[in-house]
Amino acid sequence: MKQLTFIILLITVTLLGACVDKKQKEIAEIGFQCPMKCEGDKVYSEKGICPVCKMDLKSNSKKERKVISDEISDESIFNLTSTWNTEEGKSITLKELKGKTIVMVMIYTTCKAACPRLAADMRNIEAKIPAEFKTDVQYVLVSIDPTTDTPKKLKEFAIENYMDGEQWTFLQGTESNVREFSNILSVKYKQISPLDFSHSNIISVFNPQGELVHQQEGLGVDNKETITKIIETVKK
Repeated sequence: MKQLTFIILLITVTLLGACVDKKQKEIAEIGFQCPMKCEGDKVYSEKGICPVCKMDLKSNSKKERKVISDEISDESIFNLTSTWNTEEGKSITLKELKGKTIVMVMIYTTCKAACPRLAADMRNIEAKIPAEFKTDVQYVLVSIDPTTDTPKKLKEFAIENYMDGEQWTFLQGTESNVREFSNILSVKYKQISPLDFSHSNIISVFNPQGELVHQQEGLGVDNKETITKIIETVKK
């Protein structure tokens, strides 16, 4: 009788343990986490806010999939029909970037002052995006000097500045395309010598539909707000 009771107790404990493990697994797979990973891999079973940074907890469910609408608003950069050359020598339209959050800046490769710092700011932003969101973000650098910045020159710049991964795209357009695009971004630039330009220092964030959602101005500024906006845009 004692042996039977022990066996029943053992089975009960085992089943209870399995239920707990299953519940914990469900929470881990379909739970809520801080998008900034303030508490590492800690997962909550219900929606709420991070006790550290106060950001809304986001679902980490792998079953969720973003559905990108085919519709494009009047504010989307994907309405532009201009053609651009990439650092890989491919010809693309901006609409081909649709589906990812886009972080964009305008630079030129012969710049010795502001542009290297802008490139460093872009790398810094990319490095701070949590691993689970990295494939949802594309970083685009548009040259304001299309005459000098050929695809080959842009490729060299990408390699020299450790920006040669798939998440990085460099674009060379025509002078009219560049001027049109700079107006959209509110980036002002002026050629002051054959290889030198004065220009605005602005990093822009677009949602997957190509709509401008945030801009960061200046060099070496605190990019926390930019990173927060990127994560929020990816998760929508």
